[in-house]
Amino acid sequence: MAERLAPGATAPAFALPDADGNDVSLADYAGHRVIVYFYPAASTPGCTKQACDFRDSLASLTSAGYRVLGISPDSPAKLKKFVEKEGLTFPLLSDEDHRTAEAYGAWGEKKNYGRVYEGLIRSTIVVGEDGTVQVAQYNVRATGHVAKLRRDLGLDA
Repeated sequence: MAERLAPGATAPAFALPDADGNDVSLADYAGHRVIVYFYPAASTPGCTKQACDFRDSLASLTSAGYRVLGISPDSPAKLKKFVEKEGLTFPLLSDEDHRTAEAYGAWGEKKNYGRVYEGLIRSTIVVGEDGTVQVAQYNVRATGHVAKLRRDLGLDA
């Protein structure tokens, strides 16, 4: 199991293709606070709910100084269909070899109906302007996660 990140750790660097095949790196967001969320699969019910919640909260997150990046093991082509179908307005990145998920502690053992396997662990990491981890949340629920994250960040008064 990949080691989980903790607040104060340096966020691992990455460069991954987006839905259009363009490389996006964490360094592109230097000086910004970035919400990096890992989700198992585009166009599944839980992942769609979570992505649409981020989409619907994007304006307020952006005005509070946050950028949002979604990362999954899906191919750029699958991400493009997901972006277009759901009208997503933030970058989704393809981590097909799951190296970035592993570096962020978001890849490991999962259990589903008694079956044990390796897979993506739904996780959210908030990276500060200085590139350090501010918040690290693992095994988050798809439904209600964005609202909880907003509360945790002090954005809902």
